[in-house]
Amino acid sequence: MATLFEPVHLGSLLLANRVFMAPLTRTRADDNGVPSEFAATYYSQRASAGLIVTEATQISPMGKGYSNTPGIHSTDQVRAWSRIVDSVHHSGGRIFLQLWHVGRISHSSLLPNNAQPVAPSAIRANAHTHIATGSAQVSEPVALTASGIEEILSDYRRAASNAKQAGFDGVEIHAANGYLIDQFLRTGTNRRTDDYGGPASNRARFLTQAVERVLEVWDSKRVGVRISPTVDFNDMRDDNPLDTFSVAAGMLNDFGLGYLHVVEQAQDSTGSGEEAVVLSTHLRALWKGLYVVNGGYDGPRGAEALRTGRADAIAYGRAFLANPDLPRRLQLQAALNEPDPTTFYGGGAAGYTSYPWLP
Repeated sequence: MATLFEPVHLGSLLLANRVFMAPLTRTRADDNGVPSEFAATYYSQRASAGLIVTEATQISPMGKGYSNTPGIHSTDQVRAWSRIVDSVHHSGGRIFLQLWHVGRISHSSLLPNNAQPVAPSAIRANAHTHIATGSAQVSEPVALTASGIEEILSDYRRAASNAKQAGFDGVEIHAANGYLIDQFLRTGTNRRTDDYGGPASNRARFLTQAVERVLEVWDSKRVGVRISPTVDFNDMRDDNPLDTFSVAAGMLNDFGLGYLHVVEQAQDSTGSGEEAVVLSTHLRALWKGLYVVNGGYDGPRGAEALRTGRADAIAYGRAFLANPDLPRRLQLQAALNEPDPTTFYGGGAAGYTSYPWLP
């Protein structure tokens, strides 16, 4: 049986362990979406993870949904990410970039020319985002046209190419937590009547087309996809998540991807943890590749998920935020630092690069 601390192959990559760092939005980029100078310290401190997945990173100016989140669409952004990747590699780590488009979870003040956000359907979310003046209700979106969809698919390819230029080991496509791809997947946000709406196979089309564009740049084993079948964060719902995500996973299987990353329960979700685990177990049986789970796991629960075959690796979020040496702490069964929620989003080094290591 695999343990948390055994290596695992991801295509040609040999990852040192199965303790992955989940993507964690920290909103410390500058106003142009360029990661901060001390982001290199933050990520390299956590290089003992089997795999680091970066914070969500917008693929275009129209993909932005929050102040001070990073992008991967400008020369300055690529240059800054390259320094971060070099720092992680110098520390012996592996790092994937998470590709992100927020869709309707945005505000016009964040978008070029105060544009309306885009979405599969013109359904405004009962959700808030953070803009220059503080928290704000997200703006009314417009439904994407066929040409608009094609433009975003091209953005995915361009962002994937930029990530390769920056030196990343691979990319993760963010299809979770109520953002654009998830909005296409779920019935509560997709009322389209064209080839992207209706049955689950149509609603998964945008996801598979995004994967196809990314695979024009990357080897399939260097690409992962993150989904969140039962998470209701960002005003999400689906009439039949078992059907929706079984179909999506089956379609993704055809690409031979590096991994499927399943958020079983998000911190800000009110969904049933039991329902999430049941569905995740079902998807595990369907999925042909590496299966990664995320959602409130500690060391013992993570070890049990591997022992029983429910997962091949565990992605830790807030535990990694507060414990840069998390794999060592879990292996020694040492006490964990408690994360400070007041420093999660924005700010400087405090609560970012300041958490202590074991002696």
